[in-house]
Amino acid sequence: MNRRHDIDALRALAFAIVITYHVGMYYVADWHWHLKSPHAAEWLQWPMRALNLWRMDLVFLISGVAFGFLSRGLTPARLIGARSLRLLLPLAFGMAVVVPYQPYVQAIEQGVIEPGFAAFLARYFTGGQWPRGAFDGSDFGVTWNHLWYLPYLWLYTVVLALLSPALASNAGQRWRQSVTRLRGAALLVLPAMPLVLYSLVLWPRFPPSHDLIHDAWLHAVYFTLFLYGHWLGVDADLWAELRRLRWTALALAVCAFALHVGLRLTLAGTDPVWRMLARWVADAYVWASLVAVLGWGHHALDRPWPWLAWANESVYPWYVLHQTLVIVLAVWLAPLALGPVVEPIVLLLGTVLGCWFLTDGLVRRVGWLRPLFGLKRQVGEAAGCTDQRGDGSLVPDRAGAVGRLKP
Repeated sequence: MNRRHDIDALRALAFAIVITYHVGMYYVADWHWHLKSPHAAEWLQWPMRALNLWRMDLVFLISGVAFGFLSRGLTPARLIGARSLRLLLPLAFGMAVVVPYQPYVQAIEQGVIEPGFAAFLARYFTGGQWPRGAFDGSDFGVTWNHLWYLPYLWLYTVVLALLSPALASNAGQRWRQSVTRLRGAALLVLPAMPLVLYSLVLWPRFPPSHDLIHDAWLHAVYFTLFLYGHWLGVDADLWAELRRLRWTALALAVCAFALHVGLRLTLAGTDPVWRMLARWVADAYVWASLVAVLGWGHHALDRPWPWLAWANESVYPWYVLHQTLVIVLAVWLAPLALGPVVEPIVLLLGTVLGCWFLTDGLVRRVGWLRPLFGLKRQVGEAAGCTDQRGDGSLVPDRAGAVGRLKP
């Protein structure tokens, strides 16, 4: 059996995209975010949209790949228990300790509170009422902001764990093979059809909310991709086909995005039929992009990179920390007036250095902190030699957790 380093590398790179994207959200004009730079630029909307359409889809697909390995030898109850601890404990800690500075800054920006973080926290943790729109999630009193991925992943893990007996049945295996045996044009087209259906039925009625309850369209999309990842696994023949299709998928993704942009710039903004057509083209772009990323990843990344073990353990804490660091640094940098070129560079580098310093200098070294950031208390003696049921979500504890081909 050969180690699949490309899957581990794609996990880390997917989160690098997420971090870069959130820095960009501070600068992209006319897009809602917790804080906005005076240097916001309209031209950023298109490169940001090119990432936004598939970045989290990739995250959930890779998380589904990991789920298959985590579930081996575990009953649904044990799997749910283990994943609940690994996902919900960092969520609770992050909401209580890491996230609150974000709504505080946003509420100040909205002009609904006076400066004073301690006073804000006292009101925040006692369920104080907030003016509507004070911050994202103010209607609920508290918010999980960028940590929404954790409850969504927990929900999909629970559902798939409960469905595992059905998926292991003959009928379930036939459904899996209907995907894993696709080749050529069928692999580029047919898996996108459920996404098109969700756009037709759910997208107009359930815009993205990230509140878990009223997010039917995103749930349908993300759970389907999570299931695709579970079925995809490390099937050698299917991955070979993804690699073979990498150029075709890349060309298709470029053409689909160009058509999507053209529709949005011309007719899609005013006519519902054309808006839906633009949405369907976006669905085609999403799936083509995922095939291209997986194919090129398998082609270029399947080697023992020296940074891989470190990255796979670091990425969970980086995910928890990064957005608060972006906002802290944005507040600190604003009075310096560094300009629209220097400031974004400093903000991105500062976020990366802050994540590195806090993770390597504190989180990974303090035993009781590790579980609060999704890490095991003990670090394995060698990369790839630790318990194969470690984390295995998008942000597993170690390299090699899902890096094996089937015999």
